[in-house]
Amino acid sequence: MTTNALSCYHCGNPVPDGAPWRINIDETPHSLCCPGCEAVAHAIVDGGLESYYRYRTEMPERPDERQAVKAETWSVFDDPGLQAQFVHPDGDEGHVRATLAVDGITCAACAWLIEHRLNALDGITSSAVNLTHHRLRVSWDPAIINLSQLFAELAAIGYDAQPYEPDQAQTRLQHEERMTVRRLIVAAVGMMQVMMFSIPIYVSGPGELSEDFYALFHWLSFALATPVVFFSAQPFFRNALRDLKTGVLGMDVPVSLAIGGAYLASSYAVLFNVGDVYFDSVAMFTFFLLFGRYVEGRARRRSGHSGNALSGVLPVSAIRLEADGSERILPASELKVDDRVLIKPGHGVPADGIIEDGESSLDESMLTGEYLPVTRRVGEGVVGGSQNMENPLIIKVTHAGNSARVASIVDLTDRAFASRPRLAQMAARMAHLFVLRLLIVTACVTVAWWFIDPSRMLWVLLSVLVVTCPCALALATPTALTAGHGQLRQRGVLITRADAIESLSNVTRVIFDKTGTLTRGEMQLTQTHPITQPHPAHSDIPLSEEHAQAIAAALEAHSEHPIARAFRPFRDATLQARNVRSVTGSGLEGTLNDAIWRLGKPDFATTTGLAPPGAGQWLLLSEDAEPRAWFKLHDGIREDAAQTVAALQARGLEVELLSGDTQDAVESLAAQLNIATWHAGKSPEGKLARLRELQASGERVVMIGDGINDVPVLAGADVAIAMNGATDLARTRADAILLSPRLMRIFEAIDISCATRRIMRQNMMWSVCYNFSALPLAAMGLIPPWLAAIGMSLSSLVVVGNALRLTRWRTPPAPQVALSAPVTA
Repeated sequence: MTTNALSCYHCGNPVPDGAPWRINIDETPHSLCCPGCEAVAHAIVDGGLESYYRYRTEMPERPDERQAVKAETWSVFDDPGLQAQFVHPDGDEGHVRATLAVDGITCAACAWLIEHRLNALDGITSSAVNLTHHRLRVSWDPAIINLSQLFAELAAIGYDAQPYEPDQAQTRLQHEERMTVRRLIVAAVGMMQVMMFSIPIYVSGPGELSEDFYALFHWLSFALATPVVFFSAQPFFRNALRDLKTGVLGMDVPVSLAIGGAYLASSYAVLFNVGDVYFDSVAMFTFFLLFGRYVEGRARRRSGHSGNALSGVLPVSAIRLEADGSERILPASELKVDDRVLIKPGHGVPADGIIEDGESSLDESMLTGEYLPVTRRVGEGVVGGSQNMENPLIIKVTHAGNSARVASIVDLTDRAFASRPRLAQMAARMAHLFVLRLLIVTACVTVAWWFIDPSRMLWVLLSVLVVTCPCALALATPTALTAGHGQLRQRGVLITRADAIESLSNVTRVIFDKTGTLTRGEMQLTQTHPITQPHPAHSDIPLSEEHAQAIAAALEAHSEHPIARAFRPFRDATLQARNVRSVTGSGLEGTLNDAIWRLGKPDFATTTGLAPPGAGQWLLLSEDAEPRAWFKLHDGIREDAAQTVAALQARGLEVELLSGDTQDAVESLAAQLNIATWHAGKSPEGKLARLRELQASGERVVMIGDGINDVPVLAGADVAIAMNGATDLARTRADAILLSPRLMRIFEAIDISCATRRIMRQNMMWSVCYNFSALPLAAMGLIPPWLAAIGMSLSSLVVVGNALRLTRWRTPPAPQVALSAPVTA
């Protein structure tokens, strides 16, 4: 007898007709609605907790009930514009298909549950889970079931999904990886089988094997080696043909000569029963070479950039607030500048923007490498790709889609990978010249052995070509550079120019700007002193503190400098400055109420030679060149500034402070951070002149800055590093960008760059020593072809393994220091 046959005994939901799921409790079968309830019920009973069903007072809340409440969340996937990006026609019956990336898949049981659940839905024609890559390929009839129902159904059983639509680069990489694995499998099977037939020939004595067995083993080896040569070794021949057409000899030229020559000679020997057979060496050489390239390729993909990086960072959908206050779910790609977006807790930020309402913690680790969440408040910026963790936020979009910061990061990374540093270019030239000389030496060795022992000439030729193949030399720098780039990216340092790593490893002096670099760049207005002396033309209009602050805010509204943030709270919408221009390193000038107002350094604002009313950083506001008010600003020092300066100095680097601020402010900051060399009141031209002076004396300088006034000196430095809050113009002139606000990343970047350069040199030294040591041994006939294949492969693996040490690199602990005085920048 079945109790409660129409409702699930575990959750209370209706049980489908003919449902096979049951649970036996006290020898009584009970119906269940799905395999998920069956699995949970069995777990409860098997754990001895069947009393749960006897004493419960209400049915448990099901995940799909909670998802049903939020069903509108998935409705975004029914948008035709969004579906056009990843939904494709499937057959002639109006069916469509899509591939989804599914989170939470751990084993074959997960795949079975997903497929079983989806295939039971009306309108689903097929579904299949790829366990290796955690992807679901599903086909359905859109006239019967909506895509949003698929997402809701997956969420109901505990699997979050998102569209998977790789870009062309990612598709090409995946295709190449699949083909490489297939070629590697064919080469491995061929090598093992050919070796199985070759070993009896090697170990047997004279007369132990009949001629028939010799012929049989040779023909079997010929049959097995043929697919290895024509399929597995195909990339070598294709690349060698390309190199010969372009006139740039790469390592695939000697590889192709070795494989092709050995195969043709062995084939001739089998067909005409003349000479020796080298099919085992051909298969072994092909397998080891492919294996080395496969390992190197995996390392590059793991440590380097991803061809589909952008799609994995930005969320697919967004909640836009309409003019009437209603919410509309739409694809994030359709967001525009000035749209107001609601970001709920647990949701991703779909675009860059400014918080209009709310305060919450954001996880920015995907972009900055910092795993601790940061608190963002009204008026502060948020970056697309970060995760909202606590409270709902309303943001006003400033950059969306391809103009978002994460998109620029991908572009800058691609730019860095598109070029090579000097050391890598030198290694490539060495490999080219080495191949040319290797071919000449091989020809000479072949001629010599023609006279010494013609019977050994061919396998000596093969050994020379194989053992001295410059694979290790060609891999020496790319693998190390890729691992170094990946390690820096994990720590929040984005390299934008290829030679930045090499240049960073050679620097002798580190120069910091002050505002926004050593300090937080979060300027605060602490004092306002109106000048009591009346203006000659406006003696009847006294300037109050509030009015002075509003005028200054109207001017600073046109600036991106960190100082502008200090005046944002005093913005008055009724005051609009016109014709505002920025005088780099001095201040702002604009027209307001038919008067020319200036805000900035005292000598810029007025010619009266007025001195600030006290110590600290002061700005002067003037009307028609007459002083009207003083503003005192305060900017706190970054928490790890003292630690960073001490770590750089402990490494033997000179640290200098170069700023356009007043002498009092710069001197105070330098004293607190123990910086002996500092310069204050420097204009952009003065900063560049100081940089040229240092470079003329042989110094290699890294400059760290963030503002427009730092652009000239950033462009002239040996290495330019822009802070995480730098202006767009400063970013374009930088060789590296800090994605994290932590200054210690600069010390870590220099340390990792030195390690990368050291490993590049070690790899090059090893590859050169190996090739020059192996060449004479092979030329003397002391290395057989099979041993040459193993030696060449091991040398490549040594290079790759040495480079992979960078993926586990740990920078030494920095000294713990404290500020020598209270922060009064």
